[in-house]
Amino acid sequence: MLATLSDPREFGTADDGWIFERKLDGIRVLAVRDERGVRLLSRTGRRLNATYPEIVAALAAQESADFTVDGEIVAYDHRGRTDFGRLQRRMGLTDPRQVLTSEVAVTYCLFDLLRLDGAEVTALPLRSRKAMLHRALTYHAPLLAFLPDHESDSDSAGGGRELLEQACARGWEGLIAKRAAGRYVPGRSRDWRKLKCVRSQEFVVGGCTEPSGARVGFGSLLLGYYEGERLRYAGKAGTGFDRETLLGLRRRLDELALDRSPFADPVTEPAPRWARPRLVAAVAFTEWTRDGMLRHPRFLGLRDDKQPADVVRESAI
Repeated sequence: MLATLSDPREFGTADDGWIFERKLDGIRVLAVRDERGVRLLSRTGRRLNATYPEIVAALAAQESADFTVDGEIVAYDHRGRTDFGRLQRRMGLTDPRQVLTSEVAVTYCLFDLLRLDGAEVTALPLRSRKAMLHRALTYHAPLLAFLPDHESDSDSAGGGRELLEQACARGWEGLIAKRAAGRYVPGRSRDWRKLKCVRSQEFVVGGCTEPSGARVGFGSLLLGYYEGERLRYAGKAGTGFDRETLLGLRRRLDELALDRSPFADPVTEPAPRWARPRLVAAVAFTEWTRDGMLRHPRFLGLRDDKQPADVVRESAI
């Protein structure tokens, strides 16, 4: 089940019937445990057991031997904030020796329950599912965590907007508002709403510019999103990279080299290097300009849990 981007001003009253969870900056993972063992599955259905064996072990040690849970795997920085860039250093690892020696500790934050002891519970209200999830598993810090929810104060005029202000002041990504009585329905839903502190979304990488001066790898990534079958150009991101990322990304883009632009719109950058639109990047930005370009985009990391064809321009409802 996926959330829809929404305007925080919608939640400016008592917000009856809504609960609010911390928005995390990690990768969404479904975990299944049954007679075949534990399986960690990404949004695209890719198995992640080899990358997060400690999470697999923690779920395999649970007293309950039959469940399906939904959550997000995150890495925290020294301030207690979820850090997608830090998590990226674990995401590509599958060699057991590399995983065991990685300094990046991860936490699986659980927030929903789909099945328990042979019974599907997706038709139950969210409030009931969360209560069952809290009781069904034992949470071993820091590997497994139960993601609590918050309700806006019915005596406060600020409602969810006030909660969002508090979340932003703590340095959180934002909040997810969910209907307390809602069912679990796969797909994007208005029963789950994203309320962001900083604007961000995924974009498809369609190429890059050449580096200049002391820069290595490339200058900027050329970004776009799909509108039907057309890849619309959204601008370029030239910040948020370290040297290792610049070199590694350039190698991947060279492997995807294309002799013509994948974008439906003209790109005026001098001597661009085109690439097949296979990579998806998470990008933060301040706003969309009137001509449909990103203002002040900043690269956050690559995402391998989303298909390029699913990347569209997000707009608040």
